[in-house]
Amino acid sequence: MLTESQRERIQVILVSPRNPLNIGAVARAMANFGFTRMRVVAPYEPHWREARSAVGAPQLLIDAQETASLPEAIRDCLLVLGTGTLTHRKPEQPVVRLDQLAPLMTEPLRRGERVALIFGPEKHGLTREDLSYCHILVEIPTDPRQPSMNLGQAAAVCFYELAARIQVDSVGLEPPQDAEEPAPTSSNLDVLANLIEEVMTSTNYSPKTMQAANRHDLRLMLRRLHLNAADTRRALGFFRRILWRLKRGRHT
Repeated sequence: MLTESQRERIQVILVSPRNPLNIGAVARAMANFGFTRMRVVAPYEPHWREARSAVGAPQLLIDAQETASLPEAIRDCLLVLGTGTLTHRKPEQPVVRLDQLAPLMTEPLRRGERVALIFGPEKHGLTREDLSYCHILVEIPTDPRQPSMNLGQAAAVCFYELAARIQVDSVGLEPPQDAEEPAPTSSNLDVLANLIEEVMTSTNYSPKTMQAANRHDLRLMLRRLHLNAADTRRALGFFRRILWRLKRGRHT
Protein backbone atom coordinates (compact mmCIF):
# COMPACT_ATOMS: atom_id res chain seq x y z
CA MET A 1 0.00 0.00 0.00
CA LEU A 2 1.07 3.57 -0.55
CA THR A 3 2.52 5.54 2.31
CA GLU A 4 0.89 8.78 3.42
CA SER A 5 3.68 10.78 1.78
CA GLN A 6 3.16 8.99 -1.52
CA ARG A 7 -0.62 9.43 -1.45
CA GLU A 8 -0.08 13.17 -0.93
CA ARG A 9 1.82 13.29 -4.24
CA ILE A 10 -1.32 12.24 -6.12
CA GLN A 11 -3.19 15.43 -6.98
CA VAL A 12 -6.90 14.94 -7.73
CA ILE A 13 -8.21 17.63 -10.08
CA LEU A 14 -11.85 18.32 -10.94
CA VAL A 15 -12.41 20.48 -14.01
CA SER A 16 -15.49 22.72 -13.99
CA PRO A 17 -17.73 20.51 -11.85
CA ARG A 18 -21.33 21.70 -11.80
CA ASN A 19 -22.92 19.94 -8.82
CA PRO A 20 -21.45 20.51 -5.34
CA LEU A 21 -22.87 17.13 -4.27
CA ASN A 22 -20.61 15.44 -6.83
CA ILE A 23 -17.60 17.35 -5.53
CA GLY A 24 -18.49 16.19 -2.03
CA ALA A 25 -18.83 12.60 -3.26
CA VAL A 26 -15.33 12.75 -4.74
CA ALA A 27 -13.99 14.12 -1.44
CA ARG A 28 -15.65 11.28 0.46
CA ALA A 29 -14.15 8.69 -1.93
CA MET A 30 -10.73 10.30 -1.55
CA ALA A 31 -11.00 10.02 2.22
CA ASN A 32 -12.07 6.37 1.90
CA PHE A 33 -8.73 5.50 0.29
CA GLY A 34 -6.45 7.99 2.03
CA PHE A 35 -6.01 10.65 -0.65
CA THR A 36 -5.99 14.26 0.54
CA ARG A 37 -4.97 16.62 -2.28
CA MET A 38 -7.80 18.14 -4.32
CA ARG A 39 -7.84 21.05 -6.73
CA VAL A 40 -11.05 22.35 -8.29
CA VAL A 41 -10.86 24.23 -11.58
CA ALA A 42 -13.48 26.92 -12.24
CA PRO A 43 -16.35 25.30 -10.29
CA TYR A 44 -19.85 26.21 -11.47
CA GLU A 45 -21.30 26.80 -8.00
CA PRO A 46 -19.54 29.19 -5.57
CA HIS A 47 -20.54 27.30 -2.41
CA TRP A 48 -19.08 23.91 -3.33
CA ARG A 49 -17.03 23.67 -0.11
CA GLU A 50 -20.26 23.28 1.85
CA ALA A 51 -21.36 20.08 0.07
CA ARG A 52 -23.15 17.81 2.53
CA SER A 53 -22.19 14.73 0.55
CA ALA A 54 -18.59 14.99 1.80
CA VAL A 55 -19.40 12.67 4.69
CA GLY A 56 -16.30 12.25 6.82
CA ALA A 57 -14.30 14.59 4.59
CA PRO A 58 -15.35 18.21 5.29
CA GLN A 59 -11.77 19.25 6.03
CA LEU A 60 -10.65 17.93 2.66
CA LEU A 61 -13.06 20.35 0.96
CA ILE A 62 -11.91 23.20 3.18
CA ASP A 63 -8.27 22.50 2.30
CA ALA A 64 -8.93 22.02 -1.44
CA GLN A 65 -7.39 24.58 -3.77
CA GLU A 66 -9.46 26.44 -6.35
CA THR A 67 -7.85 27.56 -9.60
CA ALA A 68 -9.14 29.49 -12.59
CA SER A 69 -7.61 27.21 -15.23
CA LEU A 70 -6.36 23.67 -15.75
CA PRO A 71 -2.77 24.73 -16.58
CA GLU A 72 -2.62 26.47 -13.19
CA ALA A 73 -3.94 23.37 -11.43
CA ILE A 74 -1.31 21.04 -12.93
CA ARG A 75 1.59 23.48 -12.90
CA ASP A 76 3.74 21.43 -10.48
CA CYS A 77 2.82 17.95 -11.77
CA LEU A 78 5.26 15.84 -13.80
CA LEU A 79 2.77 13.21 -14.97
CA VAL A 80 -0.74 14.33 -15.95
CA LEU A 81 -3.47 11.72 -16.46
CA GLY A 82 -6.89 12.51 -17.89
CA THR A 83 -9.83 10.14 -17.35
CA GLY A 84 -12.79 9.22 -19.52
CA THR A 85 -14.29 6.73 -21.94
CA LEU A 86 -13.49 6.31 -25.62
CA THR A 87 -17.13 6.67 -26.62
CA HIS A 88 -17.46 9.51 -29.16
CA ARG A 89 -13.78 10.37 -28.64
CA LYS A 90 -10.72 9.87 -30.83
CA PRO A 91 -7.77 10.14 -28.42
CA GLU A 92 -4.64 12.04 -29.45
CA GLN A 93 -2.45 10.70 -26.66
CA PRO A 94 -1.60 7.18 -25.43
CA VAL A 95 -4.55 5.36 -23.85
CA VAL A 96 -4.38 2.91 -20.95
CA ARG A 97 -7.19 1.01 -19.28
CA LEU A 98 -7.76 1.78 -15.62
CA ASP A 99 -6.38 -1.60 -14.54
CA GLN A 100 -3.11 -0.74 -16.35
CA LEU A 101 -2.67 2.60 -14.59
CA ALA A 102 -0.93 1.50 -11.39
CA PRO A 103 2.35 0.37 -13.03
CA LEU A 104 2.64 3.72 -14.83
CA MET A 105 2.42 5.61 -11.55
CA THR A 106 4.73 3.39 -9.51
CA GLU A 107 8.07 4.77 -10.72
CA PRO A 108 7.07 8.47 -10.67
CA LEU A 109 5.88 8.06 -7.07
CA ARG A 110 9.04 6.17 -6.15
CA ARG A 111 11.06 9.08 -7.51
CA GLY A 112 9.07 11.53 -5.43
CA GLU A 113 7.27 13.15 -8.38
CA ARG A 114 3.81 14.69 -8.25
CA VAL A 115 1.10 13.08 -10.38
CA ALA A 116 -2.24 14.62 -11.43
CA LEU A 117 -5.40 12.58 -11.96
CA ILE A 118 -8.01 14.72 -13.75
CA PHE A 119 -11.78 14.30 -13.95
CA GLY A 120 -13.92 16.36 -16.31
CA PRO A 121 -17.33 18.01 -15.84
CA GLU A 122 -20.42 15.87 -15.42
CA LYS A 123 -22.12 16.67 -18.73
CA HIS A 124 -19.37 15.86 -21.23
CA GLY A 125 -16.13 14.96 -19.45
CA LEU A 126 -12.77 16.40 -20.38
CA THR A 127 -12.67 18.35 -23.62
CA ARG A 128 -10.14 17.95 -26.42
CA GLU A 129 -8.49 21.13 -25.15
CA ASP A 130 -8.29 19.75 -21.59
CA LEU A 131 -6.76 16.51 -22.81
CA SER A 132 -4.03 18.36 -24.72
CA TYR A 133 -2.44 19.00 -21.31
CA CYS A 134 -2.44 15.28 -20.45
CA HIS A 135 0.35 12.77 -21.06
CA ILE A 136 -2.08 9.83 -21.00
CA LEU A 137 -5.82 9.20 -21.24
CA VAL A 138 -7.02 6.66 -18.68
CA GLU A 139 -10.01 4.74 -20.00
CA ILE A 140 -12.58 3.58 -17.47
CA PRO A 141 -14.12 0.57 -19.24
CA THR A 142 -17.92 0.53 -19.13
CA ASP A 143 -20.76 -1.25 -20.89
CA PRO A 144 -21.26 0.51 -24.27
CA ARG A 145 -24.99 0.71 -23.52
CA GLN A 146 -24.19 3.01 -20.58
CA PRO A 147 -20.73 4.50 -21.16
CA SER A 148 -20.90 7.45 -18.76
CA MET A 149 -20.42 7.29 -15.00
CA ASN A 150 -21.37 9.61 -12.18
CA LEU A 151 -18.38 11.76 -11.22
CA GLY A 152 -18.22 10.43 -7.66
CA GLN A 153 -18.48 6.82 -8.81
CA ALA A 154 -15.79 7.23 -11.45
CA ALA A 155 -13.47 8.78 -8.90
CA ALA A 156 -14.11 6.03 -6.35
CA VAL A 157 -13.28 3.31 -8.90
CA CYS A 158 -10.02 5.06 -9.78
CA PHE A 159 -9.00 5.57 -6.15
CA TYR A 160 -9.64 1.92 -5.34
CA GLU A 161 -7.45 0.80 -8.24
CA LEU A 162 -4.62 3.07 -7.13
CA ALA A 163 -4.83 2.11 -3.47
CA ALA A 164 -5.06 -1.61 -4.21
CA ARG A 165 -2.61 -2.04 -7.08
CA ILE A 166 0.26 0.43 -6.69
CA GLN A 167 3.13 -1.26 -4.89
CA VAL A 168 5.63 1.35 -3.75
CA ASP A 169 7.74 0.56 -0.71
CA SER A 170 9.15 3.13 1.69
CA VAL A 171 12.69 2.77 0.30
CA GLY A 172 12.10 5.13 -2.59
CA LEU A 173 10.60 8.10 -0.80
CA GLU A 174 13.52 10.32 -1.77
CA PRO A 175 15.12 10.00 -5.22
CA PRO A 176 18.63 8.44 -5.04
CA GLN A 177 21.57 10.65 -5.91
CA ASP A 178 22.26 8.73 -9.12
CA ALA A 179 18.62 8.84 -10.25
CA GLU A 180 17.93 9.79 -13.85
CA GLU A 181 17.01 13.38 -14.67
CA PRO A 182 13.34 13.92 -13.70
CA ALA A 183 10.64 14.90 -16.12
CA PRO A 184 9.73 18.59 -16.50
CA THR A 185 6.67 19.91 -14.71
CA SER A 186 3.58 20.78 -16.72
CA SER A 187 4.39 24.44 -16.11
CA ASN A 188 7.89 23.96 -17.60
CA LEU A 189 6.38 22.39 -20.72
CA ASP A 190 3.93 25.27 -21.07
CA VAL A 191 6.79 27.78 -20.84
CA LEU A 192 8.58 25.93 -23.64
CA ALA A 193 5.41 25.67 -25.72
CA ASN A 194 4.74 29.41 -25.35
CA LEU A 195 8.31 30.21 -26.39
CA ILE A 196 8.14 27.97 -29.46
CA GLU A 197 4.81 29.57 -30.39
CA GLU A 198 6.41 33.01 -30.11
CA VAL A 199 9.17 31.88 -32.48
CA MET A 200 6.55 30.52 -34.89
CA THR A 201 4.68 33.81 -34.77
CA SER A 202 7.87 35.79 -35.38
CA THR A 203 8.59 33.75 -38.51
CA ASN A 204 4.99 34.00 -39.78
CA TYR A 205 4.83 30.21 -39.61
CA SER A 206 1.08 30.08 -40.11
CA PRO A 207 -1.94 32.39 -40.46
CA LYS A 208 -3.81 33.51 -37.37
CA THR A 209 -6.63 31.11 -38.13
CA MET A 210 -4.22 28.19 -37.55
CA GLN A 211 -2.54 29.46 -34.39
CA ALA A 212 -4.97 27.81 -31.95
CA ALA A 213 -4.63 24.45 -33.73
CA ASN A 214 -0.83 24.76 -33.75
CA ARG A 215 -0.87 25.60 -30.04
CA HIS A 216 -2.96 22.51 -29.32
CA ASP A 217 -0.71 20.23 -31.39
CA LEU A 218 2.42 21.68 -29.81
CA ARG A 219 1.19 20.89 -26.28
CA LEU A 220 0.46 17.30 -27.31
CA MET A 221 3.78 16.85 -29.07
CA LEU A 222 5.88 18.07 -26.15
CA ARG A 223 4.12 15.62 -23.83
CA ARG A 224 4.54 12.73 -26.27
CA LEU A 225 8.29 13.40 -26.54
CA HIS A 226 8.83 12.55 -22.84
CA LEU A 227 11.58 15.15 -22.46
CA ASN A 228 13.48 15.23 -19.20
CA ALA A 229 14.09 18.44 -17.29
CA ALA A 230 17.59 18.91 -18.73
CA ASP A 231 16.34 18.53 -22.31
CA THR A 232 13.60 21.06 -21.61
CA ARG A 233 16.15 23.58 -20.34
CA ARG A 234 18.32 23.03 -23.43
CA ALA A 235 15.36 23.49 -25.74
CA LEU A 236 14.45 26.71 -23.95
CA GLY A 237 17.98 27.93 -24.54
CA PHE A 238 17.86 27.04 -28.25
CA PHE A 239 14.56 28.76 -28.92
CA ARG A 240 15.43 31.83 -26.83
CA ARG A 241 18.57 32.24 -28.92
CA ILE A 242 16.59 31.81 -32.15
CA LEU A 243 14.00 34.37 -31.00
CA TRP A 244 16.76 36.82 -30.02
CA ARG A 245 18.35 36.48 -33.46
CA LEU A 246 15.01 36.96 -35.18
CA LYS A 247 14.24 40.12 -33.23
CA ARG A 248 17.78 41.45 -33.65
CA GLY A 249 17.61 40.89 -37.40
CA ARG A 250 14.63 43.18 -37.69
CA HIS A 251 16.63 46.10 -36.32
CA THR A 252 19.83 45.62 -38.33
